[in-house]
Amino acid sequence: MRSRVRAAGHAVHPILIVFPLGLLTTAVGFDVLHLLTDRASFAFTAAHLIAAGVLLGLVTSATGWLDWFLVVPRGTRARRVGLLHGLVNAGVLLVFAISWLLRLAETDWTPTWPAIIAGWAGLLGGGLGGWLGGELVERLGISVEEEAHPDAPSSLAPSRR
Repeated sequence: MRSRVRAAGHAVHPILIVFPLGLLTTAVGFDVLHLLTDRASFAFTAAHLIAAGVLLGLVTSATGWLDWFLVVPRGTRARRVGLLHGLVNAGVLLVFAISWLLRLAETDWTPTWPAIIAGWAGLLGGGLGGWLGGELVERLGISVEEEAHPDAPSSLAPSRR
């Protein structure tokens, strides 16, 4: 099923997910560095990575929801898995946003334990959401070209449609 939100011949959602996923995962890493070293710069960096990750996550989720509404057939397992994927990842963005708000209350961005725990919960939820996304693409064929095969022409080649 071909994605409707496309750029240069490819679905946009799978391209964008690397940004919030990478930013939010890296933020948790900077929290660990802060806990190990007590350096304020690590706490500051983690907070800003979370802000960027949540904002890019909102853009990314919009492309996923559009494909879910426009492409995934109703009454299918893919529709149910896609809904769960979207809701899990919305929860991930929510807990990271809470983590950021808890840091915002501190004058030096030092994360409190609830902020750190929210980050770890978001990281675990992101793993589940990513697995569900993989299930959609690799198992259920969502956003995979119908004519896909090992010798398919470039996605930039003129379309035969």
